[in-house]
Amino acid sequence: MALPDFDLILFGGSGDLSMRKLLPAMYARDLAGDLPDGARIICVGRHDGSRQDFLDTVERTARPHIKSASLTAPVWARFCARVDYVSLDATDAASYGALTAALRADPALTRVFYLATPPHLFARICDNLAANGQVTPNSRVVLEKPLGRDLASARQINAEVGKVFAESQIYRIDHYLGKETVQNLLALRFGNILFEPLWRREWISDVQITIAEKLGVGNRMGYYDTSGALRDMLQNHLLQLLCIVAMEPPTSIAPDAVRDAKLQVLRSLKKFTPTTLAQNIVRGQYRAGHVDGEAVPAYRDEADAPAHTRTETFVAIKAEIDTWRWAGVPFYLRTGKRMADGLAEIVVRFKQLPHSIFAQTDASQPNCLVIRLQPDEGLSLNLMAKTPGEGMRLKQAELELDFRASFKTARMDAYERLLLDVLRGQLTLFMRGDELEAAWEWVAPILDHWEHADSTPIPYTAGTWGPAAASALIGRDGLQWREEVLPED
Repeated sequence: MALPDFDLILFGGSGDLSMRKLLPAMYARDLAGDLPDGARIICVGRHDGSRQDFLDTVERTARPHIKSASLTAPVWARFCARVDYVSLDATDAASYGALTAALRADPALTRVFYLATPPHLFARICDNLAANGQVTPNSRVVLEKPLGRDLASARQINAEVGKVFAESQIYRIDHYLGKETVQNLLALRFGNILFEPLWRREWISDVQITIAEKLGVGNRMGYYDTSGALRDMLQNHLLQLLCIVAMEPPTSIAPDAVRDAKLQVLRSLKKFTPTTLAQNIVRGQYRAGHVDGEAVPAYRDEADAPAHTRTETFVAIKAEIDTWRWAGVPFYLRTGKRMADGLAEIVVRFKQLPHSIFAQTDASQPNCLVIRLQPDEGLSLNLMAKTPGEGMRLKQAELELDFRASFKTARMDAYERLLLDVLRGQLTLFMRGDELEAAWEWVAPILDHWEHADSTPIPYTAGTWGPAAASALIGRDGLQWREEVLPED
C-alpha cells in the first residue's frame, strides 16, 4: 500500500528519541523506497539555528544509529533533502508562524504532528496548532509516553487533545506493539487453530510477562524519579502485552475491533483489595552490585538522585482476569532495572500432566510457549522428548520458530512499522483513549496504597533478578519464574 504524500512534523525534533529512533526509522523507509518523492520531515525545536546547523547535528547524532551496511551516499543525501528545521517556542502561539511558512498549503496533504515532548506540553501544542490553522481534516497527532501520571492527568490529556483532534486522528504510541513478535502473537493465536482450544484456564497454569533491563536510569533521573517502574513500564508496555495474550478473538483486525477486545481485558482485571495490595505486589529498588562483571552504583547513588528517594526500579504484580476463559489463571507481570539479564518475554506455561507413565517423573516439566521480544525476537515451544540411547529418559527440548530463517525479508524496527501505520492511517496498534483510562484506573489503587501506606521499596542487588520477595510472590502459588526452572545444559 503506497504512502500518501505527507509532511511529518517532529516536535522535540532535536531530542534523544528523534535522533536515536525516529529519524533513523524514516531513513530506513526511505532506503526501502516507501517514501513518496515529495515527503518532508520538519523537525521543530526551541534552539535557534539554521537548517544546515540542524543537518550537521543529524549527521553527528542520528547517523551513528543507522546500521553502516544500510548507509549509502545517494539515499542519505535524498533523505537529508527532505529534512527541514523550524525554531519556535512550543508554548507561544505567535511563534508558530515559522511553522506555517514551512508547511505546504495543500489541504489534501497528510500532516502528522509527532509530539516527542513532555506531556504537559501536549495541550499547549495542540491549542497553538489549532489557533494557527495548522490542523486540517487530514492531520494526525502522535502522543509519546508518558500519557499522564495517574487517572486524572490521563483524562485531562484525552480531553485537551480531544478538543483539537478527533479520536480517529490520535495515535497513542507504544513501541512494544510495533515489535514483529507481538504481531506474530496475534497471528499465532488467531491465524492458527492449534492453540485456541488450549488457550484457556483448563490447560494453562500461569502466564509470565517480563521486561528486564541491565541498564540503570542513565541520564533520565529527572524523569524517572518522578515516575518509577510502574508508571514507566507496567502501566503501558506490560498491560498492553497482557491484553494481546488474554483478549478474546476480535471480529476482525480492524482498529476498533482489536481495541474493543483489549479494553474488555483491562475492564476484566480483578480489582485490588487491601489484602491483595499488600500480598500481590512487590516493589524494589536496586542497590550497588555488578552487572556483566562491572561494578554499578545503587540507585540512590546515581547522578542527580535525591538522597532519600523511594522511587521503585522494580515491580512485580500478580494479576487475575475475571472471565470464563481466564478465571483462576495468575498473570505475573515483572519489570526492573539493573537486572541479571536484558530481555522481554512472555511465557505461557501449560498445566502438568495429570499422570505420567514414565518412571522418571522428577525431570518432567510443563510445556511452555515462550514469546521473545528482545534481544532476539522469536517463538519457542518447550516439549518433553526422549533423550538418545537406551531406556526411556525424558528431557526438555525446544521447537523454535526462527523468523530470520523462515522469512528472508528484512524486518522493520518497531518505530519504522508504527510510523508507517500512522502515515497510512492504520490505528490497530495504537491505544484508544478509553484503553488508556482503563489501564490507569487499574493501577490507581497501587499508587494510592504506596502513598498512604508510606511504603519503602525492598532493596535488591544490581545484577540479580530483583528482590527475593518476587520469588516468594510466585512461590506462594507453587510456581517459579522461568529462569528459576531453566534446565541446565
